[in-house]
Amino acid sequence: MNGHLILEVTTLVTCWKATLKNGTIYGFTEHTDDIVLSGITYKASTGYTPTSISTSAKLDVDNLEVTGMLSSSSIADADIFAGLWDFAEVLIFQVNYMDLTMGIKDPRRGWLGEVRTGRQTFIAELRFLTQKLQQTIGELYSVTCPYKVGDARCKKDLTAFTFPGTVDAVTSNRQFTDAALTQADTYFDGGELTWTSGLNIGLNMQVKTYTVGAVLLQLPMPYAVQAGDAYNIVAGCNGIFRDIPALSIIGHCISKFDNHLNFGGFPDAPDVGSLYENPA
Repeated sequence: MNGHLILEVTTLVTCWKATLKNGTIYGFTEHTDDIVLSGITYKASTGYTPTSISTSAKLDVDNLEVTGMLSSSSIADADIFAGLWDFAEVLIFQVNYMDLTMGIKDPRRGWLGEVRTGRQTFIAELRFLTQKLQQTIGELYSVTCPYKVGDARCKKDLTAFTFPGTVDAVTSNRQFTDAALTQADTYFDGGELTWTSGLNIGLNMQVKTYTVGAVLLQLPMPYAVQAGDAYNIVAGCNGIFRDIPALSIIGHCISKFDNHLNFGGFPDAPDVGSLYENPA
């Protein structure tokens, strides 16, 4: 490769490999023909345009935006809306398309941010490894619990709070009914629904509101929701430690989940207003 680079004319092309969160791998190249490297087919460019990458010795974040047309069969707008491409791991490198045995040049590894779409295009921002150095380490305290119910810090076993269901009737890709759900109103508010069959299988969405037998999701599902689609739905948690009778608020940590020992908030911490009213 070093010998090839000193030539007056080179035959280098850029390739990029994307590994989605579900493990699916896609390869693309700016070359006019497909390139097969290490068992991965890098498909010829169908209209994507990368911006330039600048690197400094000051450990500044190296950013890149990739703009492309939704004309590739590998990149469907529904998949982008489903979030399948969000935070995908990306490797960008150059190869000599006339002699792939030379290996790869200048590999850059990073992750996609949120992928945005236009009328017929997608725009994906790629951030490289130095982005990790810009992240703040630590957390802000809050009155409510910052944990996601059932995660490694919450530690609550959600088996008894997870219920299978099947769609009876569909109002929209965001709203449906299931007569088998008999839990009280608001029981699933803020919970999570994961599809186990249908076009949205494997995808999940937060529940916005729930009334007996009726579910309203936070956002529409990217693919059509149909009668007969199966799912699992998990009870929601409002992150409040104890009941507040004056406001008719039930604290889910104790009353609903009996998980007060793992509560991560600070319910007795004074707020800013009380500090001004009662200065030390």
